[in-house]
Amino acid sequence: MSDVFDLTCELIRRRSLTPDHAGCMDLVATRLQKSGFRCEHLRYGEVSNLWATHGAGAPVLAFLGHVDVVPSGPETDWNSPPFEPTVRDGRLYGRGAADMKSGVAAMTVALEQFVSRHADHAGTVALLLTSDEEGPTNLDGVRRVAQHFRETGQRIDWCVVGEPSSREKLGDLIRVGRRGSLSMALTVHGVQGHVAYPELASNPIHAVAPVLAELAAARWDEGNADFPPTTFQISNLHGGTGALNVIPGSLTVHANFRFGTASSAESLRERTEAILKRHGVDYALEWNLSGEPFHSPEGGMLREVVIDACRKVCGIEPEPSTGGGTSDGRFVAPLGAEVVEIGPVNASIHKIDEHVALDDLERLPELHMQIAERLLR
Repeated sequence: MSDVFDLTCELIRRRSLTPDHAGCMDLVATRLQKSGFRCEHLRYGEVSNLWATHGAGAPVLAFLGHVDVVPSGPETDWNSPPFEPTVRDGRLYGRGAADMKSGVAAMTVALEQFVSRHADHAGTVALLLTSDEEGPTNLDGVRRVAQHFRETGQRIDWCVVGEPSSREKLGDLIRVGRRGSLSMALTVHGVQGHVAYPELASNPIHAVAPVLAELAAARWDEGNADFPPTTFQISNLHGGTGALNVIPGSLTVHANFRFGTASSAESLRERTEAILKRHGVDYALEWNLSGEPFHSPEGGMLREVVIDACRKVCGIEPEPSTGGGTSDGRFVAPLGAEVVEIGPVNASIHKIDEHVALDDLERLPELHMQIAERLLR
């Protein structure tokens, strides 16, 4: 049907479950090398990362994406095989169709077209891909590449993340920032014993219950013009031996803060630990900060260019948003880059029968071309 359609299908056929790129990196690198891109493969552990560049010097415009996908779940639940791209009713189905092999294909095709039309463009245009975005830790993906860039002095001025950001129509919503994510693993210590003799035991569930109630009810901040108020959610509770007549000796709690710039990770940690100490709980606590909040301010060059591209290509006025989860943009923003996310509709991502609308797929390369031309032509 088209270059972007064919490339998306080729990527979907590759069963690239994190961290296996299943040949996706080689497919993209080979294409871009034919267009004059310099391709650097950055492999850390089992993770593959690709840094492809064209041109030299500043400013640097980087397109960012990932080729790994989440598991399909039971393949028999799909109406067509998840790793065999299938067209039905104007949509392309397959695992990764929306998240985010269509985005990777669109950025690749757009870069090929851009350097073909503007061989002597200003600055540097680049594509950064990883096979470790969907994994639980993201240690060796863009997080590790960003560390490498800091060590080598590689700058990025603007970063377009191709994640599926749209709500109902392509371009109706763009991400101009993301909240930070702070997770905690709390272990509460008690003394195991028989439920009939509580005076000989210490129940960690009883000890931590008022703590969890206070944490869940706390108003951590009021948010601000760029971000909603901080949220706290308990995701897992584990305790007990499975027997009905045994007081557990310990309890583990996993919880997460999603926070904007009205709070800091440090302030959230301090308030949490103060509550634990005030209740006299015997505990051990581990923290994991997977990303600080970042924001592309109103009037930022990239933000305005993306908004204008959505108007021209999609005929729509995009809503700037900082909602949703996290993305790899959180690792690039601290390098000093302005980061904006724009991609297809996200309604089917990680679901059975994941899909992308063919009309949206065909417009995606032009959307990225408009951005590159406005910034580097």
